[in-house]
Amino acid sequence: MPSDYDPACLPDLLPLYYRRLFPFAQYYRWLSYGGVQKNYFQNREFSFTLKDDIYVRYQSFSTQSELEKEMQKMNPYKIDIGAVYSHRPSQHNTVKSGSFQALEKELVFDIDMTDYDDVRSCCSAADICSKCWTLMTIAIRILDRALREDFGFQHLLWVYSGRRGVHCWVCDEAARKLSAAARSAVAEYLSLIKGGEEMVKKVILTDPIHPFIRESLGVVKQYFPQYALHDQDILGRKESVDKILALVPEDVRRELQQLFQNERRPEQRWSQIKDQAKKKQATAKKGQHFEKEIMLQYCYPRLDVNVSKGVNHLLKSPFSVHPKTGRISVPMELKDLDKFDPFAVPTISLICEELDRPKADDEDKKSGDTKEKENENGVTEKRKNRDYKRTSLAKYVKCFDQFLDGMAQSWKGELLRKSGEFTNNKAQFKVLTFFMNF
Repeated sequence: MPSDYDPACLPDLLPLYYRRLFPFAQYYRWLSYGGVQKNYFQNREFSFTLKDDIYVRYQSFSTQSELEKEMQKMNPYKIDIGAVYSHRPSQHNTVKSGSFQALEKELVFDIDMTDYDDVRSCCSAADICSKCWTLMTIAIRILDRALREDFGFQHLLWVYSGRRGVHCWVCDEAARKLSAAARSAVAEYLSLIKGGEEMVKKVILTDPIHPFIRESLGVVKQYFPQYALHDQDILGRKESVDKILALVPEDVRRELQQLFQNERRPEQRWSQIKDQAKKKQATAKKGQHFEKEIMLQYCYPRLDVNVSKGVNHLLKSPFSVHPKTGRISVPMELKDLDKFDPFAVPTISLICEELDRPKADDEDKKSGDTKEKENENGVTEKRKNRDYKRTSLAKYVKCFDQFLDGMAQSWKGELLRKSGEFTNNKAQFKVLTFFMNF
């Protein structure tokens, strides 16, 4: 069945998407965090971008039903999620000046392919392909390891943006409670690429190399030969070679220029660069790590630090539709990360078309069934099977469900703690320890 997306059809597709396909139950389950904190969902800011770029901020909702009705009424082209505030965002104009404050939000990271334009030759600007998508895979591998092992966070939701990047939502309670200063410290710890377009050398390593950087290099080395030497051909074309040689000391540059005259193969040229680095390290008084600096400059994650720093910064919501590509912003399964194909992510036109397919009799019966399920607060609720299960969106909602099931265990632990039983919060402890020594 054809699935070509036409942006002109979006106004006709969005009502169907929000009425029959958007996973409201899971969405509410996520943002209410098991009801551990009173008014957590109610005080959350949502913003909607409507047709003709009309931007509506400070939306908030009391219940899942209220959220559903409003989204089905407004049919937003884009949904952004903001902070949990001290008061209902929808009533912010009625609150005394200065008392309306952003209190909590997930620690978030935004990685955009356009920030890599100086180190990728296959695409530029908003365009991506399978060759440069490897950069997103590397970024997720590096950041996910660091956030889990260095900071002790457990509940990380990785989401494809729908076009050219990825987002990370760190949902642990310890992360949600971080101050702006603490968020800045985490972001700076994870940032290695320094300087703008005018800066030629963006990575400078000193001795001893930090364990975090060594771990990151271990990830980069897995992908560098195929990605950089073959897919991007960084040691093939003269323009690319000149950019690499600009990153090494002048005496090494002259030596490599001579060697490269007799060697054209990228792998052999890279071996010659590594050999020169070893020679330099043996004779130099201070550490020379230019081969490592090259690998990191070409492959290390490039974070939009400002997105991570602010508690009140909004970020595009999972399951929002990208208006230009029509692709759904979907959760990513880390165990299949190397197989993730952004071009295989369903468009809104595809999943709406899939609803038109005739259902088998048994499937028809199931779609009308209701399931009783006990939520995290012990309340039995009836949930009707949604139509997304009949579409390509189903596996991504299942991934989201599995993420929420993992978080539910921590919610139950928090409810027990609040009822008098103490549970040790490993992430909180590790984060506090880190900042005490930062």
